Amino acid sequence: MFVLPPPAQASVAVAGTAERFPVRRIYCVGRNYAAHAREMGNDPNREPPFFFDKPADCVVDTDTVAPYPPGTSSVHHEVELVVAIGKAGRDIAVADALNHVWGAAVGVDLTRRDLQDEAKATRRPWDLSKGFDYSAPIGPLTPVAAVPSLSAGRIHLTVNGETRQDADLADMIWPVADTIAYLSRYIALAAGDLIMTGTPAGVAAVVEGDVLEATVAGLVPLKTTMGPPLG
Repeated sequence: MFVLPPPAQASVAVAGTAERFPVRRIYCVGRNYAAHAREMGNDPNREPPFFFDKPADCVVDTDTVAPYPPGTSSVHHEVELVVAIGKAGRDIAVADALNHVWGAAVGVDLTRRDLQDEAKATRRPWDLSKGFDYSAPIGPLTPVAAVPSLSAGRIHLTVNGETRQDADLADMIWPVADTIAYLSRYIALAAGDLIMTGTPAGVAAVVEGDVLEATVAGLVPLKTTMGPPLG
């Protein structure tokens, strides 16, 4: 018996159904597109993948409002392919990694860029810049059997109809299978985990009232509006 009511289970919609995918953890890959790594002042040829987390309850469904977060004056959009793990595993081989994928969706990693830049400069954790409320808008998951590809296809984001990010999944430094295999060396993956696989170049600031529309080829589009700060 709990001393307080347990929190609601975080979840993501499943395309074309009333069912939902329960979210256990959200892992995010940093600087996984060469152009974005250079955009952020880094050399993509010299580092293995690295990861940060978002709390599961950061998830925001498509066609909803993401309130502009407090404590920042620079919130950036980062469109990403999201893969959902449906089969647990540790030390997963690259050749077997995609067998652990339940489905895929489009996501946006909202980032307090000013707080992240400050954290980088002082070599402190990124938590406040990445793991805040409503920071993970994610569209409906498509079961993997219906996903055309996890390794190629256009990934695209517009703000108020203007293209900001436009690339191809083939531009990823670490493809999905490699990312799953690498992460599973350090953490036992479980059904319910989400992996946000990195963002291409073109990240930029958004303001209250902006409408973000994100797509990955073959997946259900994601639409999010930046709302006013919570009172």
